[in-house]
Amino acid sequence: MLFPKKVKYRKWHTMRQNPKKVGPATRGVNVSFGSHGLKAMAPGRITSNQIESARKVITRNLGKTGRVWIRIFPDMPFTKKPAEVKMGKGKGDIEGYCARVLAGQVMFEVDGTLAPVAIESLRKGGTKMPIKTKVVARN
Repeated sequence: MLFPKKVKYRKWHTMRQNPKKVGPATRGVNVSFGSHGLKAMAPGRITSNQIESARKVITRNLGKTGRVWIRIFPDMPFTKKPAEVKMGKGKGDIEGYCARVLAGQVMFEVDGTLAPVAIESLRKGGTKMPIKTKVVARN
């Protein structure tokens, strides 16, 4: 699982609750390293477990010849309070790390395999994501 080695602040503010007001991504929208990519069609937060799950599915489906690039990194901590704890008494403990993803951002890229295999492996990886995704080819 991905998580930062060291952080300046252990707990962050929760950030904006409505990412639709932020708008689509302007950076990281093109397939730069591979031949095909998995693009986010909606904004959201993707946990490190979901990234790892998608990576496993993609690499397993690609075989030995394919190469995978992960274009997102979970650097934002999210917290959770224990079950049956009353309101107040401070912020909860860190549960894990997540990555903020805007609409139009490329999350995974693959190369070194045939186009149908790359498309199918990215489609399977997209099923592990909590948001709508689309497979795109390099321009």
